[in-house]
Amino acid sequence: MHGDRAAVADLIGQLKAGLAGLDEVDVAVCPPYPYLAQAAGLLAGTRLALGAQNLAVEASGAYTGEVSGPMLADVGCRYVIVGHSERRALYGEDNALVAQKFRAAVGHGLVPILCVGEQLAEREAGTTERVIAAQLDAVLGLCGSQALAGAVIAYEPVWAIGTGRVASPDQAQAVHGFIRQRVGRAGLTPTILYGGSVKAENAGALFAQPDVDGGLIGGASLVADQFLSICKAALPR
Repeated sequence: MHGDRAAVADLIGQLKAGLAGLDEVDVAVCPPYPYLAQAAGLLAGTRLALGAQNLAVEASGAYTGEVSGPMLADVGCRYVIVGHSERRALYGEDNALVAQKFRAAVGHGLVPILCVGEQLAEREAGTTERVIAAQLDAVLGLCGSQALAGAVIAYEPVWAIGTGRVASPDQAQAVHGFIRQRVGRAGLTPTILYGGSVKAENAGALFAQPDVDGGLIGGASLVADQFLSICKAALPR
């Protein structure tokens, strides 16, 4: 929940200039709801995709304050984040609700970015894989394995978000490998992103891991130079 119209225009303008010719990297931006239409206009004719930060389960109706999948598609969104750690922690979105939102996104032609991850206490208790398996299985159980075929999964170690801490490349790879093995049973190879205090300084080492396909970037995405450096770190080696 950052920015205003001027900030959106400035950031997207810098990204368009800085990403020119960087065709080997897929990039999307997910601004707050009020700026989606503005961002769509600014992104028109570019390879940068548009996404939203959340969506409602319902397609329409008397749900004051909610925003539906068809509305997001109508303003030009390709992606939508579901189950972000802040939605789970601050707004009580449990695995069942996240799975319903995932299904709604797919049903309305959007590509869901499914966020999974563990709290610090869960990591210290050694239950990381159990927690993430439950988050994945809720979606697989409701939507079927093929629903993940075209989706994006983002691993968010909650203890590394906004804390300045970051999972080491080896820690990130271990969980990404577990996720890929878990969904790979159905023959799926979804894109798996790492999201936990990614910065220009650590992006290269994280993206060099075999099962880390890219990043879901938080605070660093608000600073064009930082975000552009992270995007360049995702170039194939």
